[in-house]
Amino acid sequence: FEDDITFQSYVAVCIQKYSHVTLAGTKDPRVFYRTKTWWCGLVLTALGEAANFVSYAFAPLSLISPLNAVSVIASSILGFVFLREKWKPKEFFKRYVLSFLGCILTIAGTYLFVTFGPNYHQKLNAKNIVTQVVGWPFLVYVLLEIITFCLLLYCYKQRNADYLVVILLLVALLGSVTVITVKAVAGMLVLSIQGTMQLHYPIFYVMFVCMVATVVFQATFLSQATHLYDSSMIACVNYIFSTSFAIVAGAIFYLEFFHMDILHICMYLLGCVLCFLGVFLITKNRKKLKAFEPYVTMDMSQGIPTIHDKEWRAVQPDYNGSFSYGALVNNDSVVPVSLPTPDQLAGTVSPADTLYGTADLKND
Repeated sequence: FEDDITFQSYVAVCIQKYSHVTLAGTKDPRVFYRTKTWWCGLVLTALGEAANFVSYAFAPLSLISPLNAVSVIASSILGFVFLREKWKPKEFFKRYVLSFLGCILTIAGTYLFVTFGPNYHQKLNAKNIVTQVVGWPFLVYVLLEIITFCLLLYCYKQRNADYLVVILLLVALLGSVTVITVKAVAGMLVLSIQGTMQLHYPIFYVMFVCMVATVVFQATFLSQATHLYDSSMIACVNYIFSTSFAIVAGAIFYLEFFHMDILHICMYLLGCVLCFLGVFLITKNRKKLKAFEPYVTMDMSQGIPTIHDKEWRAVQPDYNGSFSYGALVNNDSVVPVSLPTPDQLAGTVSPADTLYGTADLKND
């Protein structure tokens, strides 16, 4: 069920991006939100996220969180199908063989942790959630998480430790609280729809506020990370950190590994490690976009400014007889002025002479 949701969500995202790419490659004057393709992708995205939210009420966190690796495989396949990403034969072994190996490892890891993962699930009513919240294992876990979060935030803000690991650890710590609250809110909503009303308990609104707050702060930190580091690196490290903390949170708060034996736990952890390695190989070999850093030079043969990139390729439009680029204007029709001779320079009046009146004495 979770695989179908993830695949549907990434189909929706690729459809929306396909709409943007199509409009950019044509002379269609319409904006993107006036196209049927973009709205189709938006509707599918909303349905996928709604189904993903509901899935937390029917499955353990330890199964839902690692399944985000399927999204990486889906984005690789759908990027080629919808967005027409080109496969270059020269880069096949360097990029696509390792990516294919990463997909195989991810699929094998998914099979392992789904097969040997926890299948125990309890109905989440308000009384059970309150009991888990006030229990000492969760209180100790929250205390350690708060201390770690404050230390990382201090290093990030006051010590300027804007490392990727620091930022994504902040995201993962918030994400562990997010998955706990999302599962609690989704479980109580499902019970309320089925007839057992849970919305009059204060714990529902406490969980809802915590869910919204942590999601907002996660988005803030992720936005800051995208301005500093490559998106492929962020996707890999964030998946590993967020999945690890979500598994720990599910094990402590919802006791998801309480009824499992050692063999099943080891096979489950092996599946997670294979997924981590597979996602690393897939994201490592993604083509990175090179930032364009133009600079202006003067083409002396024509007397016009020309913009070049780092590889000395001219990207300025061809010269049409007239040129205008911002404040630069072509003045080829102006007669060039010759440089003055040393004798002419000796007879000129300096501004200092004019200021103190010495120029008049010289003329006299």
